[in-house]
Amino acid sequence: MPVAIITGASKGLGRALAVALAGRGWDLVLDARGAQALAKTAEAVSAGGARVSALPGDVTDAGHRAELVAAACRLGGVDLLVHNASALGAEPLVGLEELPLDGLRRALEVNLVAGLGLVQEALPLLRASRPGGAVVAVSSDAAAEAYETWGGYGASKAALDQLMAVLAVEEPGLRVWAVDPGDMATDLYAAAVPEDREPRPEPEAVVPGFLRLLDERPVSGRYGAPALLDGAR
Repeated sequence: MPVAIITGASKGLGRALAVALAGRGWDLVLDARGAQALAKTAEAVSAGGARVSALPGDVTDAGHRAELVAAACRLGGVDLLVHNASALGAEPLVGLEELPLDGLRRALEVNLVAGLGLVQEALPLLRASRPGGAVVAVSSDAAAEAYETWGGYGASKAALDQLMAVLAVEEPGLRVWAVDPGDMATDLYAAAVPEDREPRPEPEAVVPGFLRLLDERPVSGRYGAPALLDGAR
């Protein structure tokens, strides 16, 4: 069975991806900071027979990242790495004038540095995967557009996109995709803009776009999940 590591997997998009992959026969290593929510997700995901290793922890911890990869190795390797864990930098979001520098550092550590650290840890197993491992970095429209109050978060995601683009050049045997899932009804968005009560799609609605990447294995690059759902990049 193929094996995936998914960070930030206790709820939202991470949980939705875990459920979908388990339904396709994948074994999973799941990470999140909240142990209780992660355990509930693992229980739901494993109900269909998937082997699931759920490891609560912080992706900024090098030891925790090593544990995730070791768990995947015990399941058979790493065929897919999904870096979904994210930090906003401030909750709710604020303008750059007010953005705490410690918050910006946290966003960079979670969204960017931890993503590279996990790739580095998993790279030998990704290279050994056949027909070649895949890396998915969950990006954001804020990485490409300038939105008020989204500066710190957007900067960290823009840097992640660039890092993934370079990784794709350096590792031509892998597929490396930065994916903007679009607006979703998630706790992260609610924490970012709590006064915004406009209805948004549930994360499950964009999962087929991610699955299409795995099915068709297009060239490495930046994709939008809503566009993938429509059959266009």
